Amino acid sequence: MHGKKKKNGTKARSGLIAALDIGTTKICCLIARPGGADKPPRVIGIGHQASRGLRAGVVVDMEGVEASLRAAVEAAEQMAGENIRHVVVNFPGVGVSSKMIAYEVAIGGHAIGDSDVRRVMDPAPALAERPEDYEMIHAIPVGYSIDGNRGVRDPRGMYGQRLGVNLHVVGVPGGPLRNLTTAVTRCHLDIEQAVVAPYASALASLVDDEVQLGVTLIDMGGGTTSVAVFFDGELVHTDCVPVGGVHVTNDIARGLSTPLAQAERLKTLYASVLPSPSDDREMIAVPLIGEDNGNEPHQIPRSMLVGIVRPRIEEIFEMVRQRLEAAGFDKVAGRRVVLTGGASQMSGVREFAGQILDRQVRIGRPKGMEGLAEAVSGPAFSTVSGLLAFAFKTPRALEDAALQSGGHPPGRFGRFGQWLRENF
Repeated sequence: MHGKKKKNGTKARSGLIAALDIGTTKICCLIARPGGADKPPRVIGIGHQASRGLRAGVVVDMEGVEASLRAAVEAAEQMAGENIRHVVVNFPGVGVSSKMIAYEVAIGGHAIGDSDVRRVMDPAPALAERPEDYEMIHAIPVGYSIDGNRGVRDPRGMYGQRLGVNLHVVGVPGGPLRNLTTAVTRCHLDIEQAVVAPYASALASLVDDEVQLGVTLIDMGGGTTSVAVFFDGELVHTDCVPVGGVHVTNDIARGLSTPLAQAERLKTLYASVLPSPSDDREMIAVPLIGEDNGNEPHQIPRSMLVGIVRPRIEEIFEMVRQRLEAAGFDKVAGRRVVLTGGASQMSGVREFAGQILDRQVRIGRPKGMEGLAEAVSGPAFSTVSGLLAFAFKTPRALEDAALQSGGHPPGRFGRFGQWLRENF
């Protein structure tokens, strides 16, 4: 999809835009059409598919991932009655590098213009400091300074000798990113932009006041739990731990000797992280691995299921708390936490998170979008909704940074995709 340039420098969206959430447990594709002037986009195609070939957000079986991607995209295309070529995708966040870099450029006392902002957003200094074989996926200006005076929101039109920027640089491991890119391009799709998963989820789930005052978003996915910290309206930190809802399911399957499909069902219907007085009396039927369907299922008290689930959820929140403390971002965002992602829907998770993190916690759901079905409007679909929000509502400074400097412009992924199509 190719957009025209508006006079103010933002990129006009014409035609369709597609968002592709590539997760450990599910792959979801949304196709939307711009709503016109001051109107929200309308979702016209929805497709989701059980994910194969990913572990903790990392590709381990290229053919499995490709088949799942094709099924999800084709379902969305059939519903929309349109074919898509370009997609915005998420990167799960495993191994993500989140770093603040400050530097300045001389501007010679003239009025600051777009060219000066582009120059200070030049990714070269940031790229020089990145770890080996890391790709920069976001370069987000957290704040500008003019002649050492900080707190400038938009420097254009102002005067000074030196223009500085605090740049939040988000990098991801090159190998996993290239594997993900390869799987998408083998489906004859071009990646227009890659977005780290917690950033996308935050765009769908957070309200403006939370972003301004400070908030920590925790996206509890299937294979990973990722974190995004916002302060003063900007993303200032992101991280990821390789533990999620799948690990809870595996714990249940092992602990109760039940098939994985039954363990997922037990987790969804009966699991809780908070004990209740009736847990010892409430009995749950658990089919055992290898037993015939005609046999009587094993009966366990609900308290046993709670005892299996609770330690894993506690581990996830403790890991998040420790990572935030180690990075120095445990206090920055204040006392507000928003949980989203499929694993956040388990009974008692919100209250338990409040106890472990000592924060005010709410469950975040995607903000309403025209045409979005009820079935795909829960916390599990925050990331794919946020990808659409990123595509349609990216702030001007971030758009400039992504398209002209540090992010992945369409051409960069497009050239790689063209090579893949020619060779596969």
